[in-house]
Amino acid sequence: MANSLRVQDLAAGYGAVQVLHGVSLEVRDGETVALLGANGNGKSTLMKCIMGILAPGSGRIVATLDGREHDLAGQPTEAIVDLGIALVPEGRRLFPRLTVDENLLLGAYRRAARAVLARNRAFCYETFPVLADRSRQLAGSMSGGEQQMLTLARALMTEPRILLVDEPSVGLSPLLVTRTIDKIAELKAGRGLTVLMAEQNFHQALRIADRGYVIVHGRIEFEGRSRDELANNELVHKLYMGL
Repeated sequence: MANSLRVQDLAAGYGAVQVLHGVSLEVRDGETVALLGANGNGKSTLMKCIMGILAPGSGRIVATLDGREHDLAGQPTEAIVDLGIALVPEGRRLFPRLTVDENLLLGAYRRAARAVLARNRAFCYETFPVLADRSRQLAGSMSGGEQQMLTLARALMTEPRILLVDEPSVGLSPLLVTRTIDKIAELKAGRGLTVLMAEQNFHQALRIADRGYVIVHGRIEFEGRSRDELANNELVHKLYMGL
C-alpha cells in the first residue's frame, strides 16, 4: 500500500521568529526526496513540524500510510511515531550512557515494532556489523560515524514506513558521509521505505535522491522534478557551486 507525505502551505517558527513561510512539498510512495538548503534556512524546523515536536502556525501535514490519510498537524510525537514515521535527527541524539543494544531496544517501543523486535535487531546487526561487535559498548564512547550508524539503526527498530533523515552528513569525514548516504539508499531499497532527507551537502544528496526541493529563508524556491533538473538549475549552481 502507498506510503507518502504531503506538506501544504506550512508556516512555523519560534515565538515571534517566523522560520517557515508557506512551505509545500510532497514525497511520493517509495521516493527519496532531498530537501536542500544551507544551515538556518528551515530544514530542521520542517522536520520538527512533521514529527510533532514543533506545532505549526498554519498549514497541513498529511501522511498516507497503507492507503489511509492521517493529518499530522497537532498530533503528539508518540502518535506520529506509532503511525510508522521515524526521524533520524541531526546531531544523532543518542543516549550516551546506554549501550548500543540498549539504544536499539529503545527504538522498538511502539507496538508494531515490539512484535518484530528480534527480527529488526538481527537485521540491524547484520546491516551494521560494527554495532554487533560493540553491542555492549556505551554509545557515547563511539566515533561519530559509528554513532550515525546507531542512529539509523535505532530508527529502523521502530519499523518505519516513512523515514525522515535530518542532516546525516554533519560532523562526518567525507568518506563517512559517502558511506552514510549509500547506506540510506541501501536501506530505502531493501526495506521499501519512503524517505525525506534534509541535507546541505548537495553533491552527496544528489547521488541518491529521485528529486528534490531547495529551501531558502524558509521558502521553497525551487522544485526539481528529477535529479537532472536539480543538477542543472541556475539557483542550485549559484547556492552550491558558486557559479
